[in-house]
Amino acid sequence: MVASLNDVLAKGSFDYIIIGAGTAGLTLAARLTEDPSNTVLVLEAGKENIDDPNLLRPASYGSHFGNDLYSWDHRVSKQVHAPSAVDRIWHRRLAPPSGKGLGGSSAINFMCYTRPDGEDINDFERLGNPGWNFKHFDRLARKFEGYVPPTDPNTPGGNLRAAEGSLGTDGPLKLSYPPAGIELEILTSEALKKNGVSTAADPFGGDINGFWLTPNTYDPVTHTRTYSSTAFYLPNRGRPNLTVLTGALVSRIVTKVIEGVVTATGVAFQHGGDHVVTAVKEVIVCAGALKSPQILELSGIGRKEVLERIGVPVQIDLRGVGENVQEHFWHSTSYELKDDVTYDTLDLLRNPETAEEHLKLHVTGTGIYTSGIIGFAFIRPESVSAKAPEVFQNAKAHILKNWDSYSPELQAQYKIHLARIDRKSPSSELILQKGMMSFPNPPVPGKKYITFFNCVNHALSRGTIHATSNNPSQDPDFDPHYFEMEADLQILVEQLHFARKLAETSPLKDIIARELNPGPNVQSDEQIKEWISNYLGSTWHTGCSCSMMPREIGGVVDTNLTVYGTSNIRVVDLSVIPIQFAAHPMSVVYAMAEHAAEVIRGKA
Repeated sequence: MVASLNDVLAKGSFDYIIIGAGTAGLTLAARLTEDPSNTVLVLEAGKENIDDPNLLRPASYGSHFGNDLYSWDHRVSKQVHAPSAVDRIWHRRLAPPSGKGLGGSSAINFMCYTRPDGEDINDFERLGNPGWNFKHFDRLARKFEGYVPPTDPNTPGGNLRAAEGSLGTDGPLKLSYPPAGIELEILTSEALKKNGVSTAADPFGGDINGFWLTPNTYDPVTHTRTYSSTAFYLPNRGRPNLTVLTGALVSRIVTKVIEGVVTATGVAFQHGGDHVVTAVKEVIVCAGALKSPQILELSGIGRKEVLERIGVPVQIDLRGVGENVQEHFWHSTSYELKDDVTYDTLDLLRNPETAEEHLKLHVTGTGIYTSGIIGFAFIRPESVSAKAPEVFQNAKAHILKNWDSYSPELQAQYKIHLARIDRKSPSSELILQKGMMSFPNPPVPGKKYITFFNCVNHALSRGTIHATSNNPSQDPDFDPHYFEMEADLQILVEQLHFARKLAETSPLKDIIARELNPGPNVQSDEQIKEWISNYLGSTWHTGCSCSMMPREIGGVVDTNLTVYGTSNIRVVDLSVIPIQFAAHPMSVVYAMAEHAAEVIRGKA
């Protein structure tokens, strides 16, 4: 049961205090309390949100964003290199709507379960983290993965066999393929093959290059979302050594200096007033890439000039806090389907009567709410377009020309990027969405659409996240520096050309009536760049703001996820990845929590 404030204050102290009950926080809490001698308190600013059908119902993409019950309403600062991206578009596509309440972002994401490119994870090790490679990730992932294969993976055409043997099957997080038809995914696969993108060889074993179908965090028995709350909290909430307090906004970590080292002694938080609870062993920050650096800064850990500006005494001048921020971003192209196309799309739900009918069907395990986003292609530059390799080679030449002007931190990052360019990493991503989700032209009532999300996963631009006040309720400033490196924009232009070529290829061409967005009036590269600047979207995968790297190249935490200069403060969430990777990050966040649990319990 979720505790009351009086319960927490009566206990007064806990071995471990975890800040944030999201994907990593609840996973870590469950693992630590497997040892009955450990007492754990989890502080969560949001509400409980247990057994909420709005969270549990699949195919409800984006419906939680902007709702204060489910998500934090973050904003992006004005962008120098993409000013219209903030001035003229719907802000929430750029500002990451991170999850609020038990389960965090795993409760509101689009449920797509992907594993990253193996070489991308090996880059963690190359950035100064011995042992943090794909083999290590694979072992960790199999601990939480509970893959349930389809009843007949050979239907249709063996397209659902990619996960066989490559995913764990005994973990608490249920993974499966939603049962709705995959006809549109098969048509997309055939069109991709005609454009040089074949089926990925081993997408769950580290080779993501190509097209593949991925399972979702979908329980095939209940046809509901599975996430950290259902997998790790609910089965374990009766443990007497696990305490979870919701509605608790953390103000700062309370510290003192012991033998020259900053040591956490407790956590200050707001819950109808100001309170402090004691940490006997550790404080673990799991607040996400936007809030974790802010909490460190409010606690006096960060760049000296930032701390002085917000009036917080400096405990540790740690230059990497809130720096090296990296994001995935996208634009989306939508195509209206011909009237005789029989395949269901999410557009059906725009009709209130039809939506009500499908709510009833969902109870029986049928209908549109049993569909998922499962069609993915990770694409190498030469398959995107003839110009794409040139874009990357020009970026490489620019980096080398300006090498001496870069900081050691940026040089370390760009060394990895240069290697990725040379090995032709599949850094461009195309996702099939069965429904309209693009801008600016609205859908026509009664029509069906497909949308291609065209994503950049290895962005060269680097952003920042810093507190602007010592008030914990005031959001930090998030400046992703979109398009600071021009190649990030240029590759998006080429990806639009690729999406259009795909739509003109049979069998997709045979079912498409017209392009809705960006539309026939957007043709030249300059017009495309303007459209992208206006309607750029964030993939809501912000990371790297508390990077796991050596301190001398901008690291905030070591390989054990301990904050440099402290004895017992760790960060465990997407903020600790040192460089972005080609994949949706959910699997890596769970793996980071498993890694932290092993380190803390001495089992690493």
